Formats: sequence, C-alpha cells, structure tokens
Amino acid sequence: MTSLYDNLPPVEVGGRKLVGRVVFGLLILAAALLGIGSGLLLVYSTDLPQVTELEQFRPSSITELYDDQGRIIGSFALQRRMIGRYEDFPKFLRDAIISTEDKDFESHLGINFWRMGGAAFRDISSGSRAQGASTLTMQLSRNLFLSADRNFRRKVQEIMLSLQIERRFTKEQIFTMYCNQIYLGHGVYGFEAGSHFYFNKPAKDLTLDEAAILAGLPKAPNSYSPINSPERALRRRNLVINNMLEDGKITADQALKAKEAPIKLSFQSDPNSLAPNFVEDIRRYLEKKFGTDEVHEGGLRVYTTLDMDLQRTATQAVLDGLAAYERRHGWKGKLPNIVAAGDDLKTYEHPDWDNAQGAGSYVHALVTEVSPASATVKFGRFSAVLVPDDVKWTGHKSPQEILTVGDIAYIKVIALAGDRSKVSLEEDSGTEAALMAIDNATGDIKALVGGRDYEESKFNRATQALRQTGSSFKPYVYATAVDQVGISPDDTILDAPISFPTASGMYTPHNYDGKFEGTISLRRAIADSRNIPALKLAERVGIRNVIEMAHKFGVTSNIQPYLPIALGAAEITLIEQVAAYATFPNDGVRVTPRYITKVTDYNGRVLEENYPDVKDVISQQTARTMVEFLKEPILHGTAFAASAMKHPLGGKTGTTNDFTDAWFIGFSPSITCGVWVGFDEKKSLGAKETGAKAALPIWMDYMKVALKGKETEEFSGAPTPPPNTVAKKTAPAPAGPPPSDDAESH
Repeated sequence: MTSLYDNLPPVEVGGRKLVGRVVFGLLILAAALLGIGSGLLLVYSTDLPQVTELEQFRPSSITELYDDQGRIIGSFALQRRMIGRYEDFPKFLRDAIISTEDKDFESHLGINFWRMGGAAFRDISSGSRAQGASTLTMQLSRNLFLSADRNFRRKVQEIMLSLQIERRFTKEQIFTMYCNQIYLGHGVYGFEAGSHFYFNKPAKDLTLDEAAILAGLPKAPNSYSPINSPERALRRRNLVINNMLEDGKITADQALKAKEAPIKLSFQSDPNSLAPNFVEDIRRYLEKKFGTDEVHEGGLRVYTTLDMDLQRTATQAVLDGLAAYERRHGWKGKLPNIVAAGDDLKTYEHPDWDNAQGAGSYVHALVTEVSPASATVKFGRFSAVLVPDDVKWTGHKSPQEILTVGDIAYIKVIALAGDRSKVSLEEDSGTEAALMAIDNATGDIKALVGGRDYEESKFNRATQALRQTGSSFKPYVYATAVDQVGISPDDTILDAPISFPTASGMYTPHNYDGKFEGTISLRRAIADSRNIPALKLAERVGIRNVIEMAHKFGVTSNIQPYLPIALGAAEITLIEQVAAYATFPNDGVRVTPRYITKVTDYNGRVLEENYPDVKDVISQQTARTMVEFLKEPILHGTAFAASAMKHPLGGKTGTTNDFTDAWFIGFSPSITCGVWVGFDEKKSLGAKETGAKAALPIWMDYMKVALKGKETEEFSGAPTPPPNTVAKKTAPAPAGPPPSDDAESH
C-alpha cells in the first residue's frame, strides 16, 4: 500500500541546513536587536525623571494680591498661570481639547501606536517632521520633564514616561495636569489662565466658540494666536469645531452657530496697573522676606489693606487735579516726536497702551494725521479726532498750530468707541503729585498714588520723596506747646514784627501776606497760617523739643535744630506726614501704616499675619486740643473750601519757598489723607500755587467719595478746659543761618 508521501521528492540534507542557518541568523538578529533595545532603554532610563514626583508636583503659579474685599489688585509670576481643577474645565472645552489633540485619550495607555506609525510614514514620505503623533500624556511628560528637542532619545523617554504616568494616575488627573501645564501663548500657561487672559472670564464660563479658540492653541500658540493672527485663529477654531462635530460631541446646529460667531476678545488688564506703587512696595517686601523664587513661582496669597474702589478714586483725583493745574498755566508744547526719533508710525507702541483704558483715564497718544481742521490720535486699539474746540484752552485756533504727525500728546479719554472715541487734549509738563489715605483705627492703607504715570517714572513720591513740608509742619509746633505749656485755641498771641538773634545775625521773619494782625487768638493764628505766632511758640518751647515731638510722631528725617524749621524747612515723606496727623483724631495713638494683613502659601497655610501696630504719642487731652486747632483752617482759614463738605474735618495746608511744594494733610474721625504736589526737581509750581490751590482740591475729590456712608461720624470729644498753667522756661532756639527773604512757608 502506497502513502501520499511516497510521490514527494526527497528532501536534501543541504536544504535543511540552509533553513536552519536562516532561522539561527534570525534568532541572532532578534537577540541583537533585543540587546540593543534593552541597552538603549537602560541608557535612556538612567537619567529619566521619577514619575512619582508628580504626586507632589505643583506647577509654578501666580502669587496674587487681594484688596480688603478679596478682589485681585496685583500678581507676581514668571509664568502667567492659574491652577484649575478638572470640574473647572467645562465639557465644551474638554471635548474640544480631546477631539483636536488626542481622540483616543480615554482608551489608550499613554501611546497611540497606530497614530505614531501613520505619522512616521507621512514624515518619511514627505521628507519632513511636521506630522505630530503625541498623545496628551506624551505632551504632558514632555512639558514637565523633557526638553523640546526633536530626537530619537527624547521620543523614547517620552514614551517611557507616558507609560509610567498612565499606570500611576487616572485619566481625569492626567487631563487636569495637562490643562494646567500647556502653553497658550503670550506668557500664558494653562486653560484657566488662558480663559482669563483672552476672554477675561473663568474657564467654566466659556462658550463653545471660545473654548474652540483655546483648544486650537497648543499646536502653535504664536501662529494661532487670536491677537497676532486673527484670521488663522478663526480657521483653526473652525477646524476644532469640525473635529467635535465629527466625533459626535456637538450637533450640526451648535457647530454652525459657533462657526458663525465672530472672535470677540476681552483682554484681562494688568491688575498691577491699578496701584502700581503699592504693589511694587509689597513685591520688594515679600522678596526680602520669602525670597524671589517663592514670590514669583510659589502661588502665595497676599491679603492687603487697599480698597480697589478708593484707589481708583484717588488716581482719578490726582490726575484731574494735575490736569487742572496744567490748564491754569497754559500750553507749553515741546512734545516728543517719534518720527524725529527714528521710530515707525505703524509699529510704535507706547507703554501706556498696555494698561486698561476707560472714560476718565489719561494716556499718551500718537498723532497720526494733522489737517487745518483736525488731528487724529491713536492710543492702543482706539483712535480719536481732535477738533478746534478741543484745543481752545491752549490759546490756539487749530490742532495744526500745535500738533505734528509723530507727536506724543497727552489726552484724557472722555468715551471709548473704537475709531470714534472722544478725548480731550491735556498736557504733561512734568508736574507730579502723590496721595495717601489710611484708616485711622488700623493704619490700613486704603489708597496710595505715587505719581502721575508709573510707566514714565517708577519713583514712589508717597513713600520715597523727602520734601519740605511748609506750614504743614506747624502742627508739631502747636502740639509741643499744648503738651508742654498747655496752650488752648482761645489763648492770644501778638502777631507783630520781631527779630530773632542767630549766629549769623538777626533773623527777621514775615508772614505770607506781608502783614501783621496784632493781638490774635491762636485759633486764628493756625487758621490763617500766621508765621510769627508759630515762630514765637517754637522759641517758647524750644525748637529741639519741637523736633523731638516730630520724631515721636514717626518722622525719621534728621532735622537740624534751627528756628525756621518751625515754618517747614524740614524734609519729610508723605507717608510719615499722614501717619503723624492720624494721631490727632486717634486720641493720641499713632498707628503704623499697614500694607498687608495676611500672607498664605498655595495650600492656605498662614505664613504671616499682621495686626495694627499702635503707640501712644501724646495724651488724649493734647490730641483733642489739636483737633480743635486743626478744625480752624477748614472752618475759617486757608482750607476753607473744604468746609463745603459739611463733615467733621481737620487739616493743614503747606506751601514752601517759591511755591515749590504744595501740601494738604487732613483727617475726618475715621480717615486721614495727605496730598503733595510739585516737580521732582526743586522748581516753582508758579505764583500763588499754594497748598490750598494745588493740593486741597485733590484731597477733597478723594474724601468726598471716601466719606460716603460715614455721614454721622463725629470726633471723639472736646478737650477739657486746661487748668491755669505756668509756662516752662525753655532753652532759647539754637543759632542757625537766617533764611532768605522769601524763605517763609505758608
């Protein structure tokens, strides 16, 4: 019987040997490849970061500053980032990201081999490396641990890290980490920060079309930026919407409506621009205490004393007051011109334009067109036309007479409406002003303005500028006399010509108006800011004692013991003046100005907590007597304009030699506010620019708002009638150089 195999040709022994050799060779090759692969994996994994670090990982985040009502007034960061939770990202946004960046995110193990293979084939066939294949997990591992270099080593490490991440974390956790880490252009990291930056709203409030814009950014943030390339951003947004439609995440009707919606950006203004000097003071303090890295990367929460609304009021009051001063002194011109400086009209950007603009704001604008009848100015995204009526106050009939293309003009925004905005022409001749207001009971700084324009000058004139005080120094003289010899407002003094002996000869002072009133009450003497009575009181109590009193009030300047100091030749900062004056309505208790109430770390642990720092300076009797004295300038004297406010107030004007410094420091039972006006250099503000004229109107504009809701407040009480006191004999004033004829302050 024959077998089926009987007819097969015989197998040669040499053929079996050949097959065996091929198989053996393949096994050797496989072993070699396995060894090489294992070696590569070993090499590439030696310096591979530990994914376990992610369990404690927290991305660099913004340190935020809050006002006294919890509103953000500033921030510090190397990267603009706001940490969001999974539930903070709406479904529209989650679907848009997954449909665009990683359709199989929910099902893969960190790597999409089919996508990688397809991308590799297309890269090879096209001769480029433009086709990406990274999953969300791979993007996360690259952003967290690896460089942006595109090479084989990095790709292998990226895959290994992605596998580890997927094993250790849930999809929800991975997605949240990705959303907080990804770069979205313009220094913005993460979708929560991106939502605030581009649309000025939290991510949970995004609409479908807005979510699609953000979801389209990770691939090429700069190329698809709706700011830099709105047309490309629109096409990219619509592609994202189509992806969502194909994946069944949205309906055709939703897709159509979203694609028809125009791109409407609402940029988040720089919060630091509201109170830049205040924020800068806090930054320096925090960096000194906690270190630069912690301040800019640690996500601290800083609770400050500032009131956002009162800060806006203070800024507006200062700018309006300076504008009124400029108009009183006429048009000076001499505007800087960017064309003459070699800049391009089309590309020029002024630093002012980065700040939020609105009705009432002042900004530097670029003159782009000029004709006999008008001039067009540009400021950021807005433009406006100036007509003859807008320049009438300058004494010229047409804008063409004073403006040239390329000029940088100073304007006030009346109304914003794109290219039909309404503005008025103003002037910035270099005049500066500072304002500071504190809560009497706590010392909390409620408003602080350090100058006209922080972009032009970072110098803080409220805390750093030492300026002569003029007659605003006289309360230290009167307080010393009340404290030492028991003077009262109804005591009398002789306002008459007098000379004081000094080492350099006789010092013969005079009053501001050049007149002498004879015997007058001390009440009238301080109301009208008479110089002779102040000098007589200073001589009576001793100028050294007056200086010692000023130091007790918190004045730190080194003041030379010369009698003219009584008229305000001493240089003091505004912050010291304000804190000192608050002692009077506080019944003799001085409070240290306070910036910060509390600082916490990212997790809410309290790092610092501050309470009011108080110190008894003068007796209650002396303080209440000084309140009675300081009511007089407002009720009957140099600050009489403030009496129209119909509120319990006290305060003192101050004007220095040749009108170089104008002051008004005043208080209510609850608030003390100080204003200084002048040039940075010792330069005259102009004739008759006294504290009452230049500084008081700014103070009133602020206090009218700050006192709302406090209509029923009263000072704590009247002083008890002083007993009969015998004047103490004091040392005569030390000799010093007599001032020039115009050195008397007011």
